[in-house]
Amino acid sequence: MTPEQIEELGPAFAEYLQPFLFCCNYTQTFDLLGVYCRGLLSDLDRKTCEPIALRAGVAVRTLQEFLRDYGWSFERVRTLLQQHVAATLAPLADDGLGTVGIADETGTVKKGRATPGVQRQHCGEVGKVDNCIVTVHVGVSRGRYQTLIDADLFLPRSWDADRERCRQAQIPDDVVYRPKWQIALEQIDRALGNGIGFDWFTFDEGYGDKPGFLQGLQQRGLRYVGEVPRSFRCFGSRPRPRQRRSRADELVRHSSAFHGQVGERVALPRQTLGDQEWEAKSARVWLTPPQAGEAATHTLLWARNVRTGEEKYFVSNAASETPTALLLRVGFRRWPVEHGFRLSKSEIGFRHFEGRSYVALLRHLVLCQVTLTFVADHAERLRGEKSGGDGGAGVSGPELGVRGVAGSSASDERPALHVGGDPLSSAA
Repeated sequence: MTPEQIEELGPAFAEYLQPFLFCCNYTQTFDLLGVYCRGLLSDLDRKTCEPIALRAGVAVRTLQEFLRDYGWSFERVRTLLQQHVAATLAPLADDGLGTVGIADETGTVKKGRATPGVQRQHCGEVGKVDNCIVTVHVGVSRGRYQTLIDADLFLPRSWDADRERCRQAQIPDDVVYRPKWQIALEQIDRALGNGIGFDWFTFDEGYGDKPGFLQGLQQRGLRYVGEVPRSFRCFGSRPRPRQRRSRADELVRHSSAFHGQVGERVALPRQTLGDQEWEAKSARVWLTPPQAGEAATHTLLWARNVRTGEEKYFVSNAASETPTALLLRVGFRRWPVEHGFRLSKSEIGFRHFEGRSYVALLRHLVLCQVTLTFVADHAERLRGEKSGGDGGAGVSGPELGVRGVAGSSASDERPALHVGGDPLSSAA
């Protein structure tokens, strides 16, 4: 970044936040929203209310009350954010895939038992069962632009069964246990309602093995390529009466549809880790018994990492003529949202929430997404100012300021620098 670009960041962030301020009921609250978001984008080690308030010269209790008690609508902030992303996506160039939506979840380790939704459950952050909360998200990716656009708390059954505990955590009575895939479908409906169009949708096997989720995407007219477990069952040929579905791995090993193919080599580019080469085969399958004369409705895709031997399975409802390489590229578009989680947790304070209020948690999550989207917007703008083919910064030499975060929103490595200094401190 040039010195001039760094100087522009403070005013640009203030202008970006302007529409969101009016989600607050009182003008006195406007400044606090800006203080909180600048704190999320700062170089603080812990991005909770206390260090953010002390850095900005605001009373700690005031900022805590802003997040927990003051009158403002996180739902309205989310709506404006999604409308902003819809307008941003429309003119962007893409890499042949268009706009890809991604459903995923993340776990955040928490101590104690008072944080809304906390319990011992599988936590992807540490790869094991731990005391944590789980949040469900939808993200978008178009070309190298990517951001998160929704977040909801997964409320475990044990919490739903204890409504008094829920009330103590300010969880409304209408927020109940719902499977994660149902939460994701609700988020997709919100995004569609706010003008975000998806050319494709993708997800991991935690959603791919849920028939209701696949049916929900089909009913919404969304094309998808999603990962499924090797135990995923479908029909590899037109089923006979009482015929059982076969496992995906059995079909790949024994079906003539797969054995008759030569695996197609597909190179999948990653921005900082180097290309990965996968061998892929695909065949048409039925997920349910067909109507009379009905052709196969889905594609089962098998892929093997040429270097490591890792195998993956995907299912897609795309048209039969869709190239296997294209399906594989869509299926691996989950990488951006996973990196979005890493960036949000390491740089934007996503995991730093400390509190016992459901409302405060949802407000924290949506402001993290607002801040992440600013980073994504400016990463895209800076790329647009570079000469073609340059994957780095616009100028040579050390990169300063927002490049440490903004650039990494489109890469796979942890940023080396934080956004600090006067342009994005309380003086911004």
